[in-house]
Amino acid sequence: MPADELVVHEVLADEAARYVRRDEVVGGGVECAQDLGLGLSSKGLALVVDRLPGRAAYPRLPGPARLFQLMPGQIGRYRANFRFTFTTCACNPSWYYEDWLVLVSNGPVKSSGFVRCDPEHDVDHRVHLYGGSRRGWYGRRYGSSGVAC
Repeated sequence: MPADELVVHEVLADEAARYVRRDEVVGGGVECAQDLGLGLSSKGLALVVDRLPGRAAYPRLPGPARLFQLMPGQIGRYRANFRFTFTTCACNPSWYYEDWLVLVSNGPVKSSGFVRCDPEHDVDHRVHLYGGSRRGWYGRRYGSSGVAC
């Protein structure tokens, strides 16, 4: 891919396909990032990365949110998870889930750069997908009544 293009490497492991890994590399302009729910813009030499509102059932994303601002050569990591519904009818809810790991760089990165270095910016928006107060709900101990101790 030309160095001045946006390059997206999307990896999908879907339950419907028995978690067989499928990946695709595409290049283009900022519309590639918008398709992934990210807004990219420049501010001088910096690359500004925003999360765009989406169609997730939970957590609700009310509007754009600034994730990070990357100077040339920097890498940012964004992690999030979502619950989506197949239907709009509350009488027949069918859910599917997505867990995202998005790595963004401002400028070229060696192919091993994303996996072998710590990013300069790390944003973790993962949540408990049924509205609990913490992601770590599974780590609590439960008494015989099933109430958290």
